[in-house]
Order: sequence, then structure tokens, then C-alpha cells
Amino acid sequence: MDSNAIADGLIQYLMLVALLTFHEFAHAWAGWKCGDDTARLQGRLSLNPVVHIDPIGTVLLPLLMIFLPAGLGRFLIGWAKPVPFNPRNLGNPKRDEMLIAMAGPAMNLILAVALVAFARIGLLFHSGAAAELFMQGAALSLLLCFFNLIPVPPLDGSHVLRNLTNMSYEAYANFARYGFIIVIVLLQIPDFRRLLIMVTYGTLAVLGRIFGVL
Repeated sequence: MDSNAIADGLIQYLMLVALLTFHEFAHAWAGWKCGDDTARLQGRLSLNPVVHIDPIGTVLLPLLMIFLPAGLGRFLIGWAKPVPFNPRNLGNPKRDEMLIAMAGPAMNLILAVALVAFARIGLLFHSGAAAELFMQGAALSLLLCFFNLIPVPPLDGSHVLRNLTNMSYEAYANFARYGFIIVIVLLQIPDFRRLLIMVTYGTLAVLGRIFGVL
């Protein structure tokens, strides 16, 4: 791997950490607004990346994807440490848990829109390099959005699945024991990765047309 590829990989990794930080902050903020201050008391209502880092999802897996020469390279994905919440503090536990879960993907979608808008500004100032960097960030943010909608623990979609199917917390905990393994296996399936990429870049293309960024 040459120095340019390493530099590009590190830039993507820093973007990933920043996007994951905003993602987890959104979960903590939504929990706080829904009446639960568990995350705030644990210091998770913060934009400090350190408090959100997960050793596997934020460090090991993304760096392997960047620096291993296999086909997983350039497919950068990851997750941060899940934000805790106490359902006893929620006014409407079923609804509020889903709102808290969806706050993270919603934040990534908002960030993607903002990044595409910045890409348009970059083009207005004749800075193609900046526009390309912002579009890469938007693509990564959308990938995180759709990846986290997968209904497998520890991903956000699993909380929606739990509530829609009336799954007990005990059953969910048993399911979550195998969540990391299931996620890693899914990432090895080429068709699964292709689907994520198709949805991601299809959405990015729509945003690009809206903002006039080709």
C-alpha cells in the first residue's frame, strides 16, 4: 500500500470517527429529551470522540478494512459504544426507545445533506478537491445511516425490531450475544455489501442532483 492510499485511508478513518461521534451524541440527546438522563450522567452527551469509542467497531474493524488488501478494503464501516438508556425513565418506553434508536441514523442523514451542501459551496469556489472530500464524507455518513438500520444488535435497527415484535429484554439480550458475529458474517457476503453500497450511492446521487453536485 503506497503513501497516498495510507493517507486517504486515514482521512476516511478520521471522518468515520467524527460521524460516529455525532451519531452517538444524537442517541444521548434523544434519550435526554425523552426523560432519561442515563447517558448524560455517564458523560455520553458529548462530542468528545473518546467517550464513544468501541475497541472493535471504532478501532479494530475499520482499520482492518482500510489497511487489509482484501476486497473489504474501501468498504469502511463501523460502530461506536452503544449509548445506555433506562426504559423506566421513559414516558412511553416503546415509542421513546425507537425514537432514541432512530436518532443516530437520522443524524447521519442530516450530516450527509449538510456535507453535500458544503460540496456545492466548494464547487462555487472552484475547489474540486474540497467538494470531493465533502462528498466522500456524505457517502460515509449515508453508509452509516443505512448500516445502522440493520435489525441486528448492537445496531439501531435491532431496537426497532425488538419493539415491533414485542421481544422481551431477556430474549433481546440472548440475541445480542451473537450480534457482533452476525454483523461480521454479513459484511463478508458480497451481495449484502453491494446492497448497502447501492442504497448509499443511490441516495447520494439524489442529494447530488438536489444540490447540483455531479
